Amino acid sequence: MVEDKIILGIDPGTTVMGYGIIHVKGKKLTMLNFGVIHLQKLATHPDKLKRIFDRLDGLIKEYKPDEMAIEAPFFGKNVQSMLKLGRAQGVAIAASLSHNVPFEEYSPRRIKQAITGSGASSKEQVAIMLQKMFQFGEIPKLLDATDGLAVAVCHHYSKGVGEHNKSKSSSWDSFVKNNPGRKLK
Repeated sequence: MVEDKIILGIDPGTTVMGYGIIHVKGKKLTMLNFGVIHLQKLATHPDKLKRIFDRLDGLIKEYKPDEMAIEAPFFGKNVQSMLKLGRAQGVAIAASLSHNVPFEEYSPRRIKQAITGSGASSKEQVAIMLQKMFQFGEIPKLLDATDGLAVAVCHHYSKGVGEHNKSKSSSWDSFVKNNPGRKLK
């Protein structure tokens, strides 16, 4: 059966949130949309969270993704910033779940590695690779848009196995089940 699905990728943020939407049909990837949700002009954190939910709710209704992928928060020194970022990520996940769209998380390093082959790549290198892959015109000023797109592509290349499913797919029992001919006798 030919794979046919739409994936929404999210790069969470509290000032700018990036998103990318791809269509996967067989081995062909098509970019449907990518962009950012501007949050910097909103006065309060609850206002930002509401904007995130409302905009993602709209994108989900418009594009009807089958799956959502989101960048997992990295560890920072500023605890308040991390809390706010975690809330933004949580609201994005809630928007997905409110439409029964399953989600998965990927580390920033893993996303970069999926796109460029190196987990230490810059945002600019990721954007250039995606520009070549999807043949879009100019690279956007705010690279959060291409970061969101990268999350969706990483999810596809990872076959939906991110941070939540890692333990399921990498357990010893799973390995033995998937490799019956490799048992020692």
